[in-house]
Amino acid sequence: MSDVTLPPYIQYLQQESSYPHASADVSLLQTHISFVLLAGRYVYKWKKPVDFGFLNFSTLEKRKYYCEQELQLNRRLCPDLYEELVTINKDGDSFCLNGSGEVVEYGIRMARMDEEQMMGRVMARGELTKAHIDTIIDQLVPFYEAAAGNDGIKEFGKATSVAVNVLENFEQTENFVDQGAVSRTQFDAIVSYAKEFLSYEDRFQARIDAGKIRDCHGDMHSANICLSQPTYIFDCIEFNERFRYTDVAADVAFLAMDLDFHGEPGLSNYFIEQFAAKSADPELMGMLNFYKCYRTYVRAKVALFTANDPAVDEKTTAACIELARKHFLLAEQYAAA
Repeated sequence: MSDVTLPPYIQYLQQESSYPHASADVSLLQTHISFVLLAGRYVYKWKKPVDFGFLNFSTLEKRKYYCEQELQLNRRLCPDLYEELVTINKDGDSFCLNGSGEVVEYGIRMARMDEEQMMGRVMARGELTKAHIDTIIDQLVPFYEAAAGNDGIKEFGKATSVAVNVLENFEQTENFVDQGAVSRTQFDAIVSYAKEFLSYEDRFQARIDAGKIRDCHGDMHSANICLSQPTYIFDCIEFNERFRYTDVAADVAFLAMDLDFHGEPGLSNYFIEQFAAKSADPELMGMLNFYKCYRTYVRAKVALFTANDPAVDEKTTAACIELARKHFLLAEQYAAA
């Protein structure tokens, strides 16, 4: 990747000498919304100045606010992982991490997790077990019980509120139809299924009445789970409440879908069956397929956004388009089911 596409402060942070602690082999990861630097025992995460409508990091003030939100919200499940707000400051012609000069950017510092125990890697090695799933469930059941679920949050469980998120995905991806990741036939089939399900307003009302609309995680899939001791379920949605205020079924459907996607349908079914039993929520089964379809579509959309980010290289672009294609295929399968 050419450094020309990277902000100067990120170029500075790629140097080991930029840190006040040991930081051999600094490495940079990117998403469509973040720069993530792995430096020694720590991870530094910086928000890109992007505005996707559903997410707005366009000003320094907004990026500071959402960094603070990220720390606060993620400490619900990972109290010892999310450490502090950090700054990158002007220092003459260069920069300084947590310096005293003009603030150029705000970020967060996290403790670094064991990369070999990231859920995706454990799955890739064929080592994921029911015991791992049980550990996740044991964290999630009390988390949802304790999560806020006031009248304002309950509103987000209505069919009309859910439709805002679902239909927005279709609007934001229609320009990508027949561009290599999704065909018009697939797109139309998924849209038709989602709109039909959204017309069953009583199903959504029943979930509200059962107290299942909570301040959830919002982005719970294998890339955001580390199966270490303790297990970390991290990187919840901080940038938009309507993605986090949702049916518990929508939250767990994300992980269930991800297990399906990675060729673990048995563990996916086990996860949902055990979670439904331990949380006394058998009715979530009736919402599962719809929310799985929604979640895999979101992953496809994110992959397309990343593929079209000018800061990523051609290899990443190609990989993201292929990832999107696979998620659209899975969405089509859920729609057909």
